[in-house]
Amino acid sequence: MASRRVISRLINASQHTGCPCHGCASHSHQQLAAVSQVRSMATPVQTVQKEYAFEVSGSNLRFGDGVTAEVGMDLKNMKARKIGVFTDPIVAKLKPMETALRSLQSQEDLPFEVYDQVLAEPTEDSWKKAISWAREHDFSHFLAVGGGSVIDTAKAANLFTVYKDADLMDYINAPIGKGLPVQHTLRPLIAVPTTAGTGSETTGAAIVDITSRSFKTGIASRALKPVLGIVDTQNTESCPTAVHISAGLDVLFHSMESYTAIPYTERTPRPANPINRPTYQGSNPVADIFSLWALQTTVKYLPRIAKNRDDEEARKQMLLAASFAGIGFGNAGVHLCHGMSYPISGLNKQGPKYKHAGYEVDHPIIPHGVSVALTGPAVFQFTSPSSPDRHRQALAIFTNTTISDPSISRIPDSEIGAYLFEAIARFLDGLGVPRGLKAVGYENKDIEMLVEGTIPQRRVLDLAPGIGDFVGEDGRHHLRRMIESSMEY
Repeated sequence: MASRRVISRLINASQHTGCPCHGCASHSHQQLAAVSQVRSMATPVQTVQKEYAFEVSGSNLRFGDGVTAEVGMDLKNMKARKIGVFTDPIVAKLKPMETALRSLQSQEDLPFEVYDQVLAEPTEDSWKKAISWAREHDFSHFLAVGGGSVIDTAKAANLFTVYKDADLMDYINAPIGKGLPVQHTLRPLIAVPTTAGTGSETTGAAIVDITSRSFKTGIASRALKPVLGIVDTQNTESCPTAVHISAGLDVLFHSMESYTAIPYTERTPRPANPINRPTYQGSNPVADIFSLWALQTTVKYLPRIAKNRDDEEARKQMLLAASFAGIGFGNAGVHLCHGMSYPISGLNKQGPKYKHAGYEVDHPIIPHGVSVALTGPAVFQFTSPSSPDRHRQALAIFTNTTISDPSISRIPDSEIGAYLFEAIARFLDGLGVPRGLKAVGYENKDIEMLVEGTIPQRRVLDLAPGIGDFVGEDGRHHLRRMIESSMEY
């Protein structure tokens, strides 16, 4: 069956194509009559309305040097009965966790338990273990100290503590899972990020690797948002350079993708009930402000961290950028880079088995930020025609100038994408990012597998400009071309 988008294009063409022989109005009326006759014989199709509203949501944020020490008082003020503390085996031994535990211990009658087995790039099995542990303890509050993997795992544990009898797939995004709406209030979660990347402290998204299907997906609901994000500029001091870079790449493409996503007014269908309005809504005026600032800041400061991870000003600015980008994409969404990154990282475990240098793990890993960046140049060359002005603005940022500079303003709209491809590629080269999918072990024979792994990522592909009917042959063709262009450059 043809998709609604395809049908709409066909009807539009029939209504606006003139008669090649006569160019007469009566022929157009005959076409309309013919379409009406066909419609009268077909099953009625309900008109799909476009969105007309957007919502702005985000966690409360606290920025400052050493503010992790306040978390015990925060939880005491919330009258916490019992706290579930989540971290990973590495952060468990570092200063941020030490500070958080000391703060909890400083408060009287504030019991807590620690789960320090969160997996970097979590899987459905690692989530299930964390959920089972949380359900056994019936926590009233949650605290996550770590990167995006830790915060996302705590979000999942929180959700399934409240929904005790639910299966993981009940809330995993459709069409992979059921994508049920979260209708009950979850327990309060405080997030203390130790990387400047995911922005998970600001969002209602949690990402997981479904190893049985070799790609990532997640859960997206405003109900998952932490009630407070504690952004402590001291907490990235111990972060290795490789982690700084990968996390920063996530900030870069969060901001780029949310800024270039389809406008919220183009998203379909309009929800019949506001509870069904998605977290990822399309670009909008509020998200644009946060995303653009995050993009400018990341382009300026991430290369400085790559050269010197002790650059205090750069670390502080990147933490701000991560949270700003989180607010941006948390309300607008991401699209193609993230959609394709999920099979790129997921298939790696069975396929190339690439292990990124600088990551202290005992399993193959293409860090999330790196997996997102690998397709970046090709993606933004593809999306450029959808909004040349926005892509021109991005090009000006990457080239450290303004859109009024003749070097930018004189570029024809049709060529912006090619210039942006080269600018992004140069930026990634400067950070030492692997130069394409072949550099992490993928081969041309893997292209179809990567396309098929991308197709189920409807939550983000729905926001991709220019992709059309992505589950049809047109969409597959576009995805295939972008992945081909990303093999090496």
